[in-house]
Amino acid sequence: MNNSPYSLKPASVQSVMLRVLLALLPGIAAYVWFFGAAILVQIALTSIAALAAEAAMLALRGKPMRQFLTDGSALVTAWLIALTFPSIAPWWLTVLGTLLAIIVAKHLYGGLGQNPFNPAMVAFALMIVAYPQLMSQWPAVGATDFAAQLNAIFGARQLDAMTMATPLDALRTVLRDPEQRAAIAGLLGSNATFGNIGGKGWEWVAAGYLAGGLWLIQQRIITWHMPAAFLAALFAVAGIFSLIDATQFAPPLFHLLTGGAMLGAFFIVTDPVSGATTPKGKLIFAAGIALLTWIIRTFGAYPDGIAFAVLLMNIAAPLIDMYTQPPVFGHKRKEEEPR
Repeated sequence: MNNSPYSLKPASVQSVMLRVLLALLPGIAAYVWFFGAAILVQIALTSIAALAAEAAMLALRGKPMRQFLTDGSALVTAWLIALTFPSIAPWWLTVLGTLLAIIVAKHLYGGLGQNPFNPAMVAFALMIVAYPQLMSQWPAVGATDFAAQLNAIFGARQLDAMTMATPLDALRTVLRDPEQRAAIAGLLGSNATFGNIGGKGWEWVAAGYLAGGLWLIQQRIITWHMPAAFLAALFAVAGIFSLIDATQFAPPLFHLLTGGAMLGAFFIVTDPVSGATTPKGKLIFAAGIALLTWIIRTFGAYPDGIAFAVLLMNIAAPLIDMYTQPPVFGHKRKEEEPR
């Protein structure tokens, strides 16, 4: 046996991005099973738009087309946009969001590795502020008629029979009606609106993202720091307030298994470009996103606050890194140096 140390070759950007796309497949499969194949159409639309925008910006900037167009980063952004937007959103909405993500949030800052904000979350935040109604029309569980879904995406939007409030939307409605707050416990156990914990169908989608995310950790594409800190902090803050008043605050498992919690924990919070990079900084960064997410979900104007929480913590990432840098080997920290 050779016990010598080994120098591992860094994984290429293309290899990393490909494995991220593969890790999303279990969640996408559950999404299709419970909510229909419209999500596949949205993934196709965002992928085409992202590649077209990437090619146009590379040409304008005089960058090598083949090298950057095939690295997979544009496709990862496109898939995340498709998975965070309603699957029956009109085609122009997802295309517009994708163009803004690639052109404005990515290339206007210098391209891959230079963007201070997560491009997919920029797209989501801009579109939900500009078109809140369209971004709130989610498919109902079991409404999987593909022809009807295609018509919703490309044609007339007759949505009354195929949409429903997401668990977070439904919970918000209850919380804002003082007379219905006592009914939260019943709603959380009702398969009509919620699943057993976090929404019928949505729990399986979350489980798919969890499986893919754990595989990414096993593949060493991401580290455990950010997912663990995000999920633990979200569980902790939701658990504390649920213990204080269970009729007003949803339990922690509900927050973990609904909305974009699992997708965010493993695929969005872990963005290596716009997030913190030091081990301690990753924990602080992800925990901050979790806290802001819970605050926005509970008291804010939008049902799921992950996008806004990520963007706010993106601003703080450089400062977090500056104050959490580990000491250089062989050197003492400034506060430890003798005077």
